[in-house]
Amino acid sequence: MSERHFVIVGAGHAGGRAAEALRAAGHKGPVTLLGAERHPPYERPPLSKELLAGAVPVEKTYIRPPAWYGEQEIDLRLGSEAVAIDRAAERVRLKDGTDVPYDALMVTTGARPRLLRIPGGEGPRVFYLRDIDDSLRLRERLVAGVRLAVIGAGFIGLEVAATARKRGASVTVLELAPHVLARVCPPEIGEYVAELHRRNGVEIRTGVGVAAIEDKGSELAILTADGERIAADYAAIGIGAQPNTEIAAAAGLAVDDGIKVDEFGRSSDPQIYAAGDVTRHFNPIVGRHIRLEAWQNAQNQAIAVAKVMAGGNVAFAEVPWFWTDQFDMNLQMAGAPDHWDRLVFRGEPAERSFTVFHLADGKPVAVTTVNAIRDMRFGRMMIQRGVPVDPALLADKSVKLQDLVR
Repeated sequence: MSERHFVIVGAGHAGGRAAEALRAAGHKGPVTLLGAERHPPYERPPLSKELLAGAVPVEKTYIRPPAWYGEQEIDLRLGSEAVAIDRAAERVRLKDGTDVPYDALMVTTGARPRLLRIPGGEGPRVFYLRDIDDSLRLRERLVAGVRLAVIGAGFIGLEVAATARKRGASVTVLELAPHVLARVCPPEIGEYVAELHRRNGVEIRTGVGVAAIEDKGSELAILTADGERIAADYAAIGIGAQPNTEIAAAAGLAVDDGIKVDEFGRSSDPQIYAAGDVTRHFNPIVGRHIRLEAWQNAQNQAIAVAKVMAGGNVAFAEVPWFWTDQFDMNLQMAGAPDHWDRLVFRGEPAERSFTVFHLADGKPVAVTTVNAIRDMRFGRMMIQRGVPVDPALLADKSVKLQDLVR
């Protein structure tokens, strides 16, 4: 086991943490980390916030200094895109035609932005945000007075909108759904976030479809589905992401909106594992396969799966957790419910600090905190326990959440 050659395809956040965890778990054999990008493994949350704002240099996003990989005898190959997996020969084919043999393989190829497939959806004035270079290119253009149209009011779109306003841009957000954050939040929370943006000068327009984007050379014309034309200098698209499963699917691995893996990160091939945004993994707490696009999952799942590859047998079982920072708001969410039948507010949105519990059959299945960080710890514990909680006690701020957990 200790001399086996472990290869990781994808040198993003998950891939970097996996390589790190293999060495921390005591694996002494060769480790090869293949990355298509020119940057070493880095964290992606700063791309729409601190890096886009110009508050940190690129190097601050790296999870380890470049020299660290050599010190740990990890063969980090940047600019080395994997294009095929030969399962029978246990080899990875690279774009340059060379092969890399493996004894066990982890796929951490992540996800890419979902394209807005309309006329003009791609062009020099249209930006998608997925890597460092994307963030730097958009940052160059976010100067005072520039007009930015953000299409999509999910986490990425709203973070870009908030950052652009801080840099002095005029921002209009266009969202097809009836409220912002519609994929992850109930309308009550979506409206709170929308009002936060409006207070900070962002124009939020929901229920608006975009039919085309016309590049006039000096500016864009955003054509809505109802015939309106909105002028902008640039457009940023944030309508979700799709997992980079092509190499896995071509190799015959089970794929279902993500590489399908068990709670140990094993794919349908016992010698191939996967972790991070590219996976649809079985979560024992939720009780079903889920795909997550989150910093926590990319890091912690990769670490857990690396430990399994190194000889461990502990499943990855965590309550899903997300966060976003926009203006003066820290919003955190835990859980991945497919339904709920009641919302319980602990505090009032007007106070700008509150917590919302999502209940199903009396049990907390998700929790959202807005500037109430301390509540999140106990909310996650309640979700993990999976037992009913009295809604009146949840709503009563005089009752300590830690007492309810007990």
